[in-house]
Amino acid sequence: MAASIQIKFPDGSTKDVAPGTTALEIAKSISPRLADAALVARTNGDLVDLARPLEEDANLRILTDKDPEALTVYRHSSAHLLAAAVLELFPETKLGHGPATETGFFYDFYRPAPFTPEDLEKIEKKMQELVDRNIPYVREFLPRAEGLAQFKKEGDFMKCHFIEQFTKPDEKISIYRTGTFTDFCRGPHIPSTGKIKAFKLMNIAGAYWLGDEKNPQLQRIYGTSFFSKNDLQAYLRQQEEAKKRDHRVLGQQLDLFSIQDLAGPGLIFWHPKGGIIRKAMEDWMYAQYIKRGYSLVYTPHVMRKQLWQTSGHEGYYANNMFDVMELDDAEYRLKPMNCPGHILIYKDSLKSYRDLPVRLGELGTVYRYERSGVMHGLLRVRGFTQDDAHIFCTPEQIEGEIEACLDFALDVLKDFGFEQFQTELSTWNPEDRRNFVGSEEQWTRATQSLERVLVRRNVEFKTILGEGAFYGPKIDIKLVDAIGRLWQLSTIQFDFNLPQRFQLEYVAEDGTRKQPLMVHRALYGSIERFFGVLIEHYAGAFPVWLSPVQTTVIPIAERHVAYANEIGKQLKAAGVRVEVDARNEKMNAKIREHALAKVPFLLVVGDKEAESGKVNVRTRGKEGTEDMTSEQFREKIEQLIGSRSSRLS
Repeated sequence: MAASIQIKFPDGSTKDVAPGTTALEIAKSISPRLADAALVARTNGDLVDLARPLEEDANLRILTDKDPEALTVYRHSSAHLLAAAVLELFPETKLGHGPATETGFFYDFYRPAPFTPEDLEKIEKKMQELVDRNIPYVREFLPRAEGLAQFKKEGDFMKCHFIEQFTKPDEKISIYRTGTFTDFCRGPHIPSTGKIKAFKLMNIAGAYWLGDEKNPQLQRIYGTSFFSKNDLQAYLRQQEEAKKRDHRVLGQQLDLFSIQDLAGPGLIFWHPKGGIIRKAMEDWMYAQYIKRGYSLVYTPHVMRKQLWQTSGHEGYYANNMFDVMELDDAEYRLKPMNCPGHILIYKDSLKSYRDLPVRLGELGTVYRYERSGVMHGLLRVRGFTQDDAHIFCTPEQIEGEIEACLDFALDVLKDFGFEQFQTELSTWNPEDRRNFVGSEEQWTRATQSLERVLVRRNVEFKTILGEGAFYGPKIDIKLVDAIGRLWQLSTIQFDFNLPQRFQLEYVAEDGTRKQPLMVHRALYGSIERFFGVLIEHYAGAFPVWLSPVQTTVIPIAERHVAYANEIGKQLKAAGVRVEVDARNEKMNAKIREHALAKVPFLLVVGDKEAESGKVNVRTRGKEGTEDMTSEQFREKIEQLIGSRSSRLS
């Protein structure tokens, strides 16, 4: 064994230590304050426990609460804290798994008796007791057979499944102990429960074991945790605001859409008012397609299984596709993607280099088999429409096309009123080749192309290993909504796989046949999901250009109806979506009703207005009213619609 190993730090400095030295011991040798703040370490690219002995030369980084990666580990450790508390209170419970999520963590439990809100309070209290006891998270290794026997004895059928599924017969398995609680887990974890400073259990939901409705139903307890109580309180305030903006509630209140039990979950019915907003979104996108040199195409909703075998979806994506339909001539699948259809259109005639780039765009409806436990209003559905486009180009054109797609994506955010966003470059993990196709050279070249575009456009981004599509790297743009939440919508994906699978060609300038490169691009993500985000971002109070009813004219009495109708006629002729409420109801009741419907402008007309040719304008969200001529109001609302302003003044 070597007398010492060399540890290299992020600043380039090095330190020689004895083999078997832990990251925590190294942190202590640097600074007691660093050691106290340390939560987890990164060595040679891998996250590891601070107590893990280092046996060879390594690049080492000590992570604290300043590092986002540490928060993921912290939350996974919080999930173990939850499981430990549940087992102390309800020892009959069987354990599923407990990962970290973007906003916290959850743990799945099998228990015949349902957990109650009162149980959550007891569990939280027990979690705090375990925090106060500062119990270490200790990693141990057991022979696989011994670990299986232990979990089988305790009746933990889910843990047995995970061990059988993810470990080999001759290997030792990784176990973490937190007091009397043991869990099959690869880790890493923070040093001890006492490091968890702020947590909250949020709710209980149902989830089927392995996502299969035929399996036992589990109880999933959701929670969140943060490095400080201030951060936790800020998150809880955000959640309270989110409840007020819930698109499922507002969608019903504003009569925008519904999901019908008789038709099935995850299938959206667009009501007339929601349909108007959808048309505005579609019209915007179609106009942009034409402006930016895309050709509009339409492809079938169902195609032969053989097509999906050629594309690779039958192998890589079959679990997310609806079952095969047997027809008289072949087996068919509902399409989960539009790309193979666009490829067939490209392939229908031989292209010259002079024809490239070919940009094919479609608002195409696709179908994906989402499990019942994960569907969520408009945000996770089984049938949805993608603003899908595919670009076929030469290697020399690829970066210019990616840059144009990036500009297009940023224009989507600007025109729909989103001012902040975050960008991620997702690529492959070379150590996990099973889930990715293509050579290392292809992945490197494609990733570098995307990187160069982002740098050239001065867009800040972070690189995420292992999150690329199976066929190539991608740029993901996450918008930030009005209350600071992130939403994954726009994506620009490099594909060197499908052109090869479908043997696509173009005739190069020298007369030879070459394979084009391909870019996938969806900017709304899906119309349904984007609409759901719009509802929550604006809390249903849409900008004028998107509002299903842009103004309502309210006559004070029956004798004012004729003048109200004339105002309505003028506005309608100018392209304004206007309603005249001539019902025999009290004026204040009508004003209240249309205000609750979040109509941007209410125009009240009576004797004074009819005589002077004016309207009394009530603007959504503003105190008081103002008088203006009908012509002045028409010019104002036309300007707001034309500019797509999110403001009403």
